[in-house]
Amino acid sequence: MSIAEQIQLYLEAPAQLRAAVAGLSREQVLARPIAGKMSTLEVVAHLADFEPVFADRMKRIIAMDRPHLAPGDENAFLAKLAYHERDLEDELRLIELVRAQMGRILRTLPADAWSRIGIHAERGEMTLEQMLRTANSHIPHHVPFILEKRKALGM
Repeated sequence: MSIAEQIQLYLEAPAQLRAAVAGLSREQVLARPIAGKMSTLEVVAHLADFEPVFADRMKRIIAMDRPHLAPGDENAFLAKLAYHERDLEDELRLIELVRAQMGRILRTLPADAWSRIGIHAERGEMTLEQMLRTANSHIPHHVPFILEKRKALGM
């Protein structure tokens, strides 16, 4: 897949997420219809928390020489960042805005920028292209979990 296609995929993913949560009530997004699994709002809040993380990592790789990229502990975020107190629409808009901004930046880059490297604390060296691919896989990885919850709620 070309870089242009990867950027387009990056920009289109929030629409998949929006479609997955369309028509859900506040009660439904807070429900945990599958024992031991996050609610839909917790899934969306998780995605919203990590969009700025992915964008920061990509910006660091673009702007700095071999920057260190901090890991994120999704379980600590879930436990301490008030996911059920958040507003679904705010979380969706945040994801869309971060991706729109980052997409504009990514489209300006010369070909050699895609091989720039950051040093992830857990994964080691990662190129900008690898980081974009990682970001691209995040929403599609989580959308099926939301669809599973919808089905369990009888929707």
